[in-house]
Amino acid sequence: MASSMVSDNTKGIASELAPFGLSLTHPHLVVDCAPAALVEQALTRYEGTLSSTGALCVKTGAYTGRSPEDRFIVDTPDVHDNIAWGTVNKPFAPKDFERIKDAIVAYLNDRDEVFVEHCLSGALPAHSRKFLLVCERASQALFAHQLLVRPENLHSGAFGEADFALLAAPGLSLDAEKFHTHSEAVVLINFQQHIILIAGTGYNGEIKKSIFSVMNYLLPVEDGVLPMHSSCNVDPQNGSTAVFFGLSGTGKTTLSADPRRLLVGDDEHGWSDQGVFNLEGGCYAKSIRISAESEPEIFQAIRFGAVAENVVIDPVTRVADYFDVKYTENTRVAYPINYIPNARVCGYGGTPEVVIFLTADAFGVLPPLARLTIKAAMYQFVSGFTSKVAGTERGITEPVPTFSSLFGEPFMPLDPLRYADMFGKRMQSAKTRVYLVNTGWTGGPYGVGERIKLGYTRKMVNAALDGSVERSQGFRHDSTFNVDVPVAIDGVPSELLDPKATWKDAQAYDRQAARLAEMFIKNQQQRFPNMDPDIIAAGPQLN
Repeated sequence: MASSMVSDNTKGIASELAPFGLSLTHPHLVVDCAPAALVEQALTRYEGTLSSTGALCVKTGAYTGRSPEDRFIVDTPDVHDNIAWGTVNKPFAPKDFERIKDAIVAYLNDRDEVFVEHCLSGALPAHSRKFLLVCERASQALFAHQLLVRPENLHSGAFGEADFALLAAPGLSLDAEKFHTHSEAVVLINFQQHIILIAGTGYNGEIKKSIFSVMNYLLPVEDGVLPMHSSCNVDPQNGSTAVFFGLSGTGKTTLSADPRRLLVGDDEHGWSDQGVFNLEGGCYAKSIRISAESEPEIFQAIRFGAVAENVVIDPVTRVADYFDVKYTENTRVAYPINYIPNARVCGYGGTPEVVIFLTADAFGVLPPLARLTIKAAMYQFVSGFTSKVAGTERGITEPVPTFSSLFGEPFMPLDPLRYADMFGKRMQSAKTRVYLVNTGWTGGPYGVGERIKLGYTRKMVNAALDGSVERSQGFRHDSTFNVDVPVAIDGVPSELLDPKATWKDAQAYDRQAARLAEMFIKNQQQRFPNMDPDIIAAGPQLN
């Protein structure tokens, strides 16, 4: 059956695979198949089942989220002085990389079928990179096909030589002691050999985020482009572009999927001299507790061709239960961006007029909306404060306050101050307005207060996007967090805008706010002692 599914792109594929040691024969290759064919393959191979809406539902096994402890960058001379080595970007010995590569190549060469996808990262041709994905599962190939940019003219052989290869073998469990890994799983990036290796984990997010990590190195170093862990949308009336930063669980995907605006992308972008462009061709949205009422655009996108991960479905009716956390809180769905009716399929936007930082504050003290100066924006960008929410990483079961530089530190190989400098210069040149939006808790910390209602957050975000917040009744200055907070926004209770007013005990609020401000200050002092004093002065202050 495999050979009948193979596209015409197998011509010359042997020469593409040979540099990586892959000696796969023609009958065993499934290359650049249409989504429908990949769905058929996945079902035939018992990789998943179809939901009542036609989505392919798969289980990712023990790994239902990213595993940061298993991610490494190979320490080679060409990148050694550029990488910000530490607990996030952990070095890996080249000789150990070779042993793991040999093990993965041997494993893939021994499979009955192997799937190959030619993909692009970057919708703007001048800054895109070509990725060759070789994997053991049809559902992985479908995920990559739907999530990345789909090259044109594949059948004419126009793809050429790939810039990077990604070899994925989720069924291969490594001996940690033998291979010097953290566990049976590993994600390895080798910039010198232009290879990504993934073994032992079936979570598709590792494919996405490892490619993003590669782009976050190449774009600033080679192209002078600022990579951003952000979503982006555009006003169809005037072309105004907005960028949303935020870690998983802060509402980045949800808030950018606005029916009144055109969605450029939901997670990964580059800011070039020409404007913002999507690094992907699809979306990878959280689906936990989703409904047709709460997030209609994303809900309707969970249909044939989409890949749903760890979603519980009824074995008889095949109806998905998006509220069931049997497998994980981090249920996900991947789909091409054209599944969103108001998508800007070209993947381009203009220079951002508005930047919004999204944070889920589990302390319950940050204002739900605040205006930032450029210097304050650079401070918040480097700090990247939020609370990791349940399911986004292994072991996270309730919100954990954290500082993740650039609102995406796990994917940023360079010194955060280098990205921040690029960001500040671009904001200054474009006269971009910047706001901090708290989608977390109010009235008290997690367990006491309540999560800020999505409806109110949407109204505040809309006021920032259309500029009406600047024409409202003015701002008050929050001296602790050093931000300007609007006094009133249409449709939002005035007491919600002042988080202290939502607490029953005002002194308890002051203590909690001072505690968070101190965390900001200590994070800056410990991690970024060389930060520009003017930027430090724009951050939180202890009164």
